[in-house]
Amino acid sequence: MGKQYDLIVLGTGSAGTIAAEKCKKEGWSVAIIDDRPFGGTCSQRGCDPKKVLVSAGELIDWNERMIGLGIEGELEIYWSDLMAFKRTFTTSIPEDTEDKFKELGFDMFHGNPYFESENEIRIGDEVLTGKYILIATGARPAKIGMDGEEHLAKSADFLELDELPERIVFVGGGFISFEFAHLAARAGADVHILHRSDTPLKQFDQDLVKFLLKRSEELGIKVHLNVEVERIVKDGEAFIVKGKKDGEVWETDYVVHGAGRAPSLDLNLEAGNVERDERGVRVNDYLQSISNPYVYAAGDVASTDGPPLTPVAATESHIVAKNMINGNTLKVEHPVVPSVVFTMPKLAAVGMSEQEAQESGLDIEVKFKEVTDRFTYRHTNEAYAAYKVIIDKKNSIILGAHLLSGEADELINHFAMAIRFKVPIVELKKMNFAYPTAASEIAYMV
Repeated sequence: MGKQYDLIVLGTGSAGTIAAEKCKKEGWSVAIIDDRPFGGTCSQRGCDPKKVLVSAGELIDWNERMIGLGIEGELEIYWSDLMAFKRTFTTSIPEDTEDKFKELGFDMFHGNPYFESENEIRIGDEVLTGKYILIATGARPAKIGMDGEEHLAKSADFLELDELPERIVFVGGGFISFEFAHLAARAGADVHILHRSDTPLKQFDQDLVKFLLKRSEELGIKVHLNVEVERIVKDGEAFIVKGKKDGEVWETDYVVHGAGRAPSLDLNLEAGNVERDERGVRVNDYLQSISNPYVYAAGDVASTDGPPLTPVAATESHIVAKNMINGNTLKVEHPVVPSVVFTMPKLAAVGMSEQEAQESGLDIEVKFKEVTDRFTYRHTNEAYAAYKVIIDKKNSIILGAHLLSGEADELINHFAMAIRFKVPIVELKKMNFAYPTAASEIAYMV
C-alpha cells in the first residue's frame, strides 16, 4: 500500500484548491494531482487571459464607433505585443501555485491519475490511498466525432498563438467561437463560424442573439447556420473544412473547436466504482458520489444543475470542504448565476428565460426593448443595445433578465442580486444609482 492521505484532490483549479486549503487548515494530510500545469483553466487558458485579449478588441470597437464624433485616427492590434501582455498574467501561475502548495504542505504530483480501487489513486508508479478523494478535473473540448477532428485547435491553443492566422474557421456556435471570433475580426482576420442548428448561443435569449448576429456580420464575421461539418482535411499549410450537404467547403489557415466542452473524466472510474452521466460524476445533494462514499466532485466535472462557470466551481468546492470536514450537512444549490458572452457588444443572462417563465404557470410580463436612444448608449454611439426583463406580476419581482450592450457584463450583476433576494420592483425604482451610469437605467427597464 502506498502513502495514505486524508484527502486526495484531482485538479488544481478553483474546484479543487479551495477544498484542499480548507481541509489542510483542519490538519488534514493532502495530496494534489494535475496532468497540466498547476493553477487550473480559468486563470491560465480560460476566463482571465481571454478577458485580457478581449479588452483590446473592445478598445478598437469603441474607437471605431467614435470616429467622426470627436475622435480621429485608427487603432490597430499588434497581436504579438498583445499576446506578450497576456502572458504577464499567466506565465508565473504554475510556479506561483506550486510555491503556494508547498507552503501549505501539500504533497504534489504531476501526471495522469487513475482509480485503482474505490479509495486508491494511481499516479505513475505510486498508489495513493485517500480517506476522501475529490474529483475536480474540470472540462475539456467535447468529442465531435468527425473525420479530421485531430486538426481542430483548442481554445487553449488559440490563446497561445504567437501570430494570428489570416483565415479562421470556428466549428460550433457557442461562447468560445463568438468571443474569439469578435476578437479575431477586430484584429483583422477573415472569420467564419459554422453552427449545426439555427440557434447559436442557445442558452441565451434568441431575440438578443439575433441582434448580436447582425453586429457580428457588420464586423465581417460570417456566421453559417444549419451547417454540420463532415470532415477537415489538411491541404499543405491550409485546411479544407467540408460540410455534410450542398458541397459546402471552406478553406482556412486555422480551425478552432467551439462545439462545447465535456467533463474531463478519463480516470478509470469503473475501478473506483464512480458512476457518471453525460454531465459528469453523479452526485447527491452534498456533492458526494452516489456510488462511492469516499468520492466527492465539484465544478465542471460534477453532474449538477450548476452551469460550468468558475464562480460555481468555487462555491461547490466550499460546500465539499464543509461536508468532508463536518459530515454531510450542507446541500448544494445554484439559485442565481449570471452568465456573460464577452463579444462586442456583450450578451448577458440571469434567471429564467422567456420560455421557462411562460411554462412556469406564473402571470408574467415581458419587457423587451431596444435602447440605443438612451443616453447610456448614445454617448458611446452603440448601434446595438437591448434588454428583455421578465417580471412576476403577482409578486412584483424579477424572474429573469437578458441584456445586450457594452455595459451588459456589469449591469447583469444588479439583476442577479435583485432576483436572488427577491427585491420588489417598487424598491428597485426607489434606488438612487449613480448617474449617469448604466445602472441608473434599471428603473426604466422594470
